Formats: sequence, C-alpha cells, structure tokens
Amino acid sequence: MKATPSRCPRILPVSAAILCALLWQGPAHAQTTAAATPHLLELFGILPAATYDPYQSQIPRRRPGHAPEPLPMFVEQNPDAVNPAPVDQAGEFLAVPDRWRIMESLGFKHSLLDPYNQNVLKGDKPIHGEDHFLSLMAISDTIIEPRSIPTPVGPQGTGGSGDLDVLGRTDQLILAQTFIVGADYYIGNTTFKPPELEFKALLAFNYNRVHTREPRALQVNPDLGSDRDDGFIGVQELFVDKHLRDVSSRYDFDSIRVGIQPFNSDFRGFLFQDSQPGVRLFGNRDNNHWQYNLAWFRRLDKDINSGLNDVTKGPRKDDVFLANLYRQDFPFVGFTSQATVFYNRNREDRAFYDSNGFIQRPSSLGLEIPRTYDVGYVGYNGDGHIGRLNLNVSASGVIGKQTPGVFVRQKTEIRAGFAAAEASLDYNWIRLRGSLAWASGDGNAHDDRSNGYDAIFENPIFAGADTSYWVRQNVPLIGGGGVNLAQRNGILNNLRPSKENGQSNFDNPGLRLLGLGADFDLTPANRVSANLNELWFDKTAILEAARNQGDIGRRIGTDASVSWIYRPHFSQNVVVRLSAAALLPGGGFKDLYGDKHSTYYSVLGNVVLSF
Repeated sequence: MKATPSRCPRILPVSAAILCALLWQGPAHAQTTAAATPHLLELFGILPAATYDPYQSQIPRRRPGHAPEPLPMFVEQNPDAVNPAPVDQAGEFLAVPDRWRIMESLGFKHSLLDPYNQNVLKGDKPIHGEDHFLSLMAISDTIIEPRSIPTPVGPQGTGGSGDLDVLGRTDQLILAQTFIVGADYYIGNTTFKPPELEFKALLAFNYNRVHTREPRALQVNPDLGSDRDDGFIGVQELFVDKHLRDVSSRYDFDSIRVGIQPFNSDFRGFLFQDSQPGVRLFGNRDNNHWQYNLAWFRRLDKDINSGLNDVTKGPRKDDVFLANLYRQDFPFVGFTSQATVFYNRNREDRAFYDSNGFIQRPSSLGLEIPRTYDVGYVGYNGDGHIGRLNLNVSASGVIGKQTPGVFVRQKTEIRAGFAAAEASLDYNWIRLRGSLAWASGDGNAHDDRSNGYDAIFENPIFAGADTSYWVRQNVPLIGGGGVNLAQRNGILNNLRPSKENGQSNFDNPGLRLLGLGADFDLTPANRVSANLNELWFDKTAILEAARNQGDIGRRIGTDASVSWIYRPHFSQNVVVRLSAAALLPGGGFKDLYGDKHSTYYSVLGNVVLSF
C-alpha cells in the first residue's frame, strides 16, 4: 500500500508534513529518500547543519562480539576563562611597526634614563632593523677607606718621635672614585641563542687620593711627602665575539672572542680572575650540560695605584694558555664540576719600575736578579648544592721550574698545592658558612725546590672577601725587601711586590685558614654579614731567611669583620656597603712587626650606582 500525505500527523508544520510524505513513498524511492534525508532535515530546520553525513554513520562501527569504543572525552582546561569579544565589538585595530614596539604603540613610553623598563639603550629592543641591539652601561664606584697597616720608615727616618727605626705610624686614608662606561653592540635574536656578532668596549676612569703619616710609604722620592693624588684611564674590555655555529636544535654553539676580555678560571677567582687581551674559543654541548673554554692570554701591566689596565705599555712577556671543561649536575644534581689545565710561560728578564718609583720585576727579595719560569696548573673546582648543603670546593697543583731561584742562583723545581672549601646551610633568612683554605709553603729557602703555592692573578670571593682585613689589605714585609706578605684583594702569602706588576713567587710561607661566617637577610633590601677567620703561615723558613730572623711563629692572628649591604631597589643599580674589620695579631705577626699595636683596623664605605 502506498503512503499518502493523509497518513502524516496533522500537528506537524507544513515543512515536516511534506518530508513525512516523501518518506512514505514506498520501496521504489527508498534509496533516493535515504540519501536526501539529512539534507531535507537540515533544509527544513529540524536538525542543525552538519549533524548528518550521508557517507559516514554517526554510530561507531564495531566488530561482532565487541563493545563499541568510547568516544574521547574533552575536559575544559580553563572553565573560568572569559570568552573573546565578538569581532564586531573589538573596536578599531591598531597597526604596530614591529613586535618590539607593541607597548609604545599602545601608549606606554619610558624615558631613556630609566633602566628598569623597556629601553632601547639597554638592549631591550633593536636600535636598528630586527636584530641589531645596543646596550650602554655607566657605573660610579666610590670608596672611602680608613685603615691601619704596618708601615715602613724610609731611610731618611720618621717624623714621629719614639717610633721604631723600622716601623712608623700605621694610620692611612684612601679616597677613590671610579667611573666606568661601556657599550655593547650585538647582532642576532638573543632570546634563545647567543648573538651572531658582538662588539664591546669598556673604559674606566679612576681618581684616588691616599694619605699616610710616613714619607716614602707611597713614593720612592721622600720629597713628594706622605700624600699622593693620582688619576688614570684604563681599557678594561675591548673585544669582538663571533658566533661560529649552532650544533643542535637547542642552540648549543661554538664561538670565538678576540681582544681584551674578562675571564675567571674558577667559581671563586682563586687562580686567574682578570681582564686581559687574548683569544678564546668557547661553547657548550648536550643542552648546556657541557661547557668548555680554550684560550691564550698575553698579560698587560696595570697602573699600580688604580689597578687598571695600562695599554700605553707593550704587553708583558707573560703568556697564559688554558683549557677547562664544565659538567652540570655531576656528580650530583644541582652541582657543577669543572676540570682545568693552565700553562704560564714567563720570560720577563728585564727590570721594571712602577709609576711610584718602586721596583716590581725582579722583586726586591732574596738575590733580586731577573727570573723566568714555566709552570703548569692542574685543578678541580665544584660549585652547587648537595641536598640542603651549599658547597664550593677548589683544588690545584702546580709543577714547573724557574731560572734562577729567588734565594739561589741555580734552577729550582716548583712543586706546590692549594685547596679550599666553603660550605653553608640556609635556615630561612640566615645562612651559616664555614671556610677552609690551605696553600703550601716552602720549608727551605736555599735548596733546589720551590714549594710555595702562588696563583697567576687571584681575586677571591671567599671567607668574607674584601670585607676581611687579610683579604682587603696589602701588608708590607718590613726589612725583607719591597714586597708584601699578601696582596690587596688576595689571600695568599706570596711575598710579591704587587699582583698587578709582579711575577708569581713560589718561594713563600704559604697559608692556612679556618673561618666561620653568617649572612642575615634582615629585609629584601638589607643584608648583614659577619666573618671570623683564624690565619697561620704554613711554614716560616722563607720569612726567617728574608728577615734574617729566627724562630718566627706560625700564627698570623684572628681576622674579625662585619658588613652591611643596602639595596634600596632590590637590584644592583644602587648598592650601599659599609664594613669594618680588625686583625688581632698572633705570635708570628708580632714576631715580624712587634707588639706595639694590639689591633689593626680596616673600614670600608662603598657606594655603587649603575645604569
């Protein structure tokens, strides 16, 4: 029987009634009707568009005897998200010149003198094109430093009645102002990879005034008095850096840098931390787990009063060749290991006097004759944490030869060692620290072996750093020539004239140090640190030979210091530091300098402003 339109429900709308009639036309029209059904339902508004597909069933197909596969479940990731505004309500679109200046196009503009927000002069956006950047730097470093150190009396005598004929009045005052300006121009998108090409220059302008109470303490000519004013301009960085290649999709790379450049041999600056001309090949591998350096440096002399590089003189005949390799997360996660190999070749066989008139090479110690040496350093350094324990370790051995020795005319064999460690634990806003250091000393000044350890150019951040009296001050070795027990900003008792111009000296008394310290982060802007170090000579035979004095004790004394650091903006742009330190002499120090002074002091006021 054929279906008629009268068999369709009367309550349907006209469109549905027509469709119903089509569905009841009989078997002859079944195939055509089935294909047309989805389109008719969609046409007449009974079902939404794209609900049915004539070529695909909406019911999952399954094999006999198997349950249908569940449809994937889609979970709302952010149910509280606000839906975007419709296009017709978004308003007028604003054109932007490039992605670096979107904020400017929206009306957010900042002064070029503001280093905290987006600034074209700080490399936050290109100065030219899409990937040419310029970063300018300006630093003001102001120092006021009253101190007392054993001060030798010049050959002409002392102006103070009752003073010893060897030691004079100890009080001194240092005022120093340094302005540093630098420009760093580089090419490349540095968001995830190093720049393709970089040019950098850094100049330092220093003025210093020193007041002492003894003539000839500062300059060899006693007619120049007990005060000294000096100014100097040094070139601290001047290099070009070329990105050679990327070796992985994570931008592991190889680069080469040529020119005056900073370099630190280890994590704390124990062996070689300086800015010298050289060539350095460096890079990384395995997502930065491995890092390496291969370098050659030819050292410059420095201005003796400011410590800045002196490019007006030719390079020294002192070459440093080095290779080091870093491995992150070895042997523990969060701990980085480093292996180092250094070779220092020195051929400075002519006399050199500094701008104050004092001899620097050869040192005024022992035979005082020109000396050359070849030494190799092999070392291990580690830095990081093992669980809660923060740990930094360093160990180094040196082997080589020098011709002649410091106290003998024949060649001597150099064999010496160094080790240091600093561990700390954090308790909320307090960090407790412990420090150990040992540098081997020479036990016989007149044999063919030199066993005193010395670095190439040390600048250690260790045991209180320059807050410490012993690290900060250069104590002259009275009666033993124009040399110091330890150098300014150094811990080693190396008996050099200075670390700026003097040669390494492997005939020295060595060092032993045991220290405790604590850092207190009172507020995010205020930190107070305290340190207490006990110091000894490792051996005293060299001191006894230099002073022609027997039975010098080994204990140097107790070094106590405290410092306050204030950073009002919680950054390094404004740093105010005030520290005070005292050395309470031990038996060995009193044997060298007498017991007239029970305490030597050092006060440091420092203000650093950076842009």
